[in-house]
Amino acid sequence: MQSLEQLEEQLASKHPSLPSETYSPLEKGTLWIAALGLVAFFASFFLANDVVWEDGLKPIIWDPIMEDAGSAGDADYNRINTLLYTLSMLASVVVLQALFRKADFPADDRMLLALLTWVCLAPVLRVLEDADFFGSEMDWLFISPIIHLHLALWLIVVAGLSQFLASQWDGIDSDRIEGKIRKALIPILFLMLFFHWAFLYQPAYLAHEELGMFWISIGFVASFAVLLGVVIQTRGWPAITRGMFAFGASASVLGLFHWFQFLDTPWTQESLRVSESIVWWPLLVVLGIPGVICYVMYRRGYEDALQLKLTGYEAGVLPEGISVKAWEEAGDEIENHPVEMLSRTALLASPMVLAMVFGQLCDGFATMVGIDYFDYGEKHVVSNQVILYGAELNSMLGIEFGEGAWLFALLKAVLVGAISWMFVEMKVEKRQRHIRILIVLAVLIVGLAPGLRDIGRLMLGV
Repeated sequence: MQSLEQLEEQLASKHPSLPSETYSPLEKGTLWIAALGLVAFFASFFLANDVVWEDGLKPIIWDPIMEDAGSAGDADYNRINTLLYTLSMLASVVVLQALFRKADFPADDRMLLALLTWVCLAPVLRVLEDADFFGSEMDWLFISPIIHLHLALWLIVVAGLSQFLASQWDGIDSDRIEGKIRKALIPILFLMLFFHWAFLYQPAYLAHEELGMFWISIGFVASFAVLLGVVIQTRGWPAITRGMFAFGASASVLGLFHWFQFLDTPWTQESLRVSESIVWWPLLVVLGIPGVICYVMYRRGYEDALQLKLTGYEAGVLPEGISVKAWEEAGDEIENHPVEMLSRTALLASPMVLAMVFGQLCDGFATMVGIDYFDYGEKHVVSNQVILYGAELNSMLGIEFGEGAWLFALLKAVLVGAISWMFVEMKVEKRQRHIRILIVLAVLIVGLAPGLRDIGRLMLGV
């Protein structure tokens, strides 16, 4: 009987996977298309500005963003910009995973956790924009998709500085080295967080005379405490992950305390509406139900995930050098391999799958509660069509309550079920681990982020 080592050597010799530093034909093509597209885009501003921008992209992309940032707020998406955003996101997944693999960035659960804090930061800031906290000259920075590009710049700077200052000690575990890492990371992250506050928050204080400072002051201290605590508790993590996680978590805490300040001393919004009370029950529905579902999934997959980890393998990831083609052609030879035996169940407890399930269900329930119970509207083209069809079903079935958003929540549940099934069944090569992280990130941006924004607006009454 073959040992696992012999089996893996045999499979690696049949159809070996590409080296990690080598781009696939698809990656090369996408990189070239992206590079040429960017060059053409910027060149068009000089060669054909009226055609490309003034009469082309500006009314489709920029004008809706500025309308959303204005006093009217919540400009609808259209079919064209929805398609452009979707294609851009798909292309970004392919391009970024190739670049991240080339740079040998981490692609584990810790990196996902770090990125998750940045996904949460976006709706925290977006809700403050909905509450008219930021000045009119800065509102556009917090409108999708600009907010994600804006935060991406912060992320790049934080990640780059963390990598530059402390990556030389990655993998070295000693008290002396840990002291050097902290001395390198903590001051620069503190400075970045202070600059983040000074640039985004401090100018807004002067615009709200009725604004109290009690919760803001506590949040300022709490955010620096969280940053320090995260750096201390992430000993042994890669420098880039530590920096991203620490800053993302602390910046999110800073923003959340501005929510608390709004609840305590609400400022007058541009609509002249003043929030009077907080609504708690949507929180239980929107976060509670997905939380229970994720807990059940986690308990179902925990034992197999633990067993797989003890064997030294990663759920859904093929051993080094083995291609998907070789694995699929192996047939019965790999049925007793831990990756084949345990991955499907183990992935149910994976942070990747749990984050996607939670995010998509959160978005579905938040939309349903907001539209059917609080008379909010839907701005996304496809989502709105689903809700309108749900309203037609309500009419056919004689249901008088709600606007049909229940169908959107149901469709979200089906969608996340299909995506989760794909992840559970999919095997990826070692070199492809980054694409899973980026797919999850994309799903969280279009699921968890708007879901958290919706629940924030419902609770704060904005």
